[in-house]
Amino acid sequence: MNKKQLAIKLSKLKKFEDLKLKLEQYSLDSEIAAEIIWSMYLNGDVRDKIVGDFGCGNGILGYGCLLLGAKKVYFIDKDTIDLTKKNVKSKKAIFVNKDIKDFNKKVDVVVQNPPFGTKLRKADKVFLEKAMELSDKIYSLHKIESKKFIESLIKGRFFVREIIEIKLPLRKSYEFHKKKIYYVSTGLWVMERFKKR
Repeated sequence: MNKKQLAIKLSKLKKFEDLKLKLEQYSLDSEIAAEIIWSMYLNGDVRDKIVGDFGCGNGILGYGCLLLGAKKVYFIDKDTIDLTKKNVKSKKAIFVNKDIKDFNKKVDVVVQNPPFGTKLRKADKVFLEKAMELSDKIYSLHKIESKKFIESLIKGRFFVREIIEIKLPLRKSYEFHKKKIYYVSTGLWVMERFKKR
């Protein structure tokens, strides 16, 4: 399967019908999701790995990992797990309907598109701290202006291998949205734990 075929498969997933603004829910574009998962795959962070899809939403990121050979994927979300179950039919999927703070299984790699913290301040911090607690590798999508905040949070524990800049298309989902599509400057932070000497 190539990246284009992956994006086509991901585009067929059911999307949110009842979005919750407080949780900053929106449907991740299938092309962007494919780009994230393909980066993971090329880095050797998908095949035969145990993946945690934190705040999984409709399951698009974790499902993509399963399509590319992940050993197991934990789909964790406190709100949308029924939608995820409709989208992901696999014996390698484990669905966890709880707040990310209450999840405690170690995983090889975390992929997450956390709330950006615009509605609930520092919502993204909770996700990053949990990811650092449970994994040595993290792929995390954030607004590009979060750079300093992320650097200070991970200092001494993780290093940034790369930041892949992504223009994230947000489709008109809430009443206050004026444009049909609004592009947000985001980055996919690829982070690794410092090795102990």
